[in-house]
Amino acid sequence: MASTQDLVHVFLVTFPAQGHVNPLLRLAKIIASKGNLLVTFSASKSIGKKLKKAGTVASGDPTPVGNAGGMIRFEFFDDGCSEDDDGERYDLDNYLPKLESYGKNALRGIINVHAENGRPVSCLINNPFVPWVTDLAEELNIPSAMLWVQSCACFSSYYHYQNSLASFPSEEQPDIDVQLPEMPLLKSDEVPSFLHPSTPYPFLKRAILGQFKNLSKTFCVLMETFEELEGDLINYMSQICRIRSVGPLFNNPLLETSSNISGDLIKADDCLEWLDSKPPSSVVYISFGSVVSLSQEQVTEMAYGVLNSGVSFLWVMRTGATSTGESGVLPDGLLEEAGERGMVVQWSPQAQVLNHPSVSCFVTHCGWNSTMEALSSGVPVVAFPHWGDQVTDAKYLVDEWKVGIRMCRGEAENRVIGREEVEECLKEATSGEKASEMKKNALKWKKSAAEAVAEGGTSDRNIQDFVDEVRMIKVKSG
Repeated sequence: MASTQDLVHVFLVTFPAQGHVNPLLRLAKIIASKGNLLVTFSASKSIGKKLKKAGTVASGDPTPVGNAGGMIRFEFFDDGCSEDDDGERYDLDNYLPKLESYGKNALRGIINVHAENGRPVSCLINNPFVPWVTDLAEELNIPSAMLWVQSCACFSSYYHYQNSLASFPSEEQPDIDVQLPEMPLLKSDEVPSFLHPSTPYPFLKRAILGQFKNLSKTFCVLMETFEELEGDLINYMSQICRIRSVGPLFNNPLLETSSNISGDLIKADDCLEWLDSKPPSSVVYISFGSVVSLSQEQVTEMAYGVLNSGVSFLWVMRTGATSTGESGVLPDGLLEEAGERGMVVQWSPQAQVLNHPSVSCFVTHCGWNSTMEALSSGVPVVAFPHWGDQVTDAKYLVDEWKVGIRMCRGEAENRVIGREEVEECLKEATSGEKASEMKKNALKWKKSAAEAVAEGGTSDRNIQDFVDEVRMIKVKSG
């Protein structure tokens, strides 16, 4: 095996949140498996602690990935907060500047030590919300790339907004539609909600647009999508900046060689045996991701709607607070009333759940990771978006890719979805003509997704081209 000093060193830095860690770590493993690369995955120490607690082998020592001589290792840095107290991190308005200040200093030192020890970094890769990694790369004269972890449609929306290339909702005109090139008309509540003047999260808007101010500093934007899904738009946006679609990262066959390295920050509960006991296409899977929190009233209405629909259900219901507050809990006695029809877990092995034959549809917040996982698994969705890119993803899932039913329009709608509406949506999504049509379309996307990441597929070629380019950077730098 080659010494780590002989390997091309790629260094990835993630924003410390579940939805960012997972896709970037998947990319890290895929790049490493292409061979002759040392890949360092870096995050705050709090993330390192959670990864290890959830069972991931997150070692500072290089671990072989695949059969081509590539290796992956982990390096965790101080973000200025206590490792055990996430309360401070939930106050993103104050946390983001602290993360930048501490993170920049820590990473500068880490990268310089690698250079002194004969393992110089040839490429830095970050994901959204940490645009300062691109500044650091420029300061250290290291080429950089970004992994965009949302759709190309959202990328285009942010780009056009940042550069004032189209009219968006404003204080004066909050309800205008938005028309962008190679995209369907977006209603005001279908535009990424951070761009709407009513957003309660202006600090997230600033963070994400910071990446677009830095776009010219990156030599490449790797995008968690695939050409068969958003081809025309990818081609259009590629005229503006260099985009390589590399998704779906979730079901890339190269990941199978490193199953003991997972991006989950919570240890998944065992629910597969319960799913095994259910007939094919009989279970509704319900999960709203790692951030979205539903009010007690909404959880109660959702719960009775699910119960009254008569379907079996697997519901991921986190305990404790997130950055958006604390979620409601199931009404007393409801799970007992559901009996064998219902199971509730705190976290699930979502990849395996979505690929399980007993799962019929997915009630989802429409985050991009969940969207890509549903499409890759051929599972229709019931769209329950909340904020950010989720409202745009819901628009595409329902109206463009035709694999979903819309249950709500996001937090801007400002209403509780009643149990009768929930029941009606679930029945429509699980039986009848509409359900059959959605399943047919979902299976079509599953096939396209698999072809994209298969050897020689569009995404596989793009990843290989990127790796080849990074190797050339190493050669040119001597």
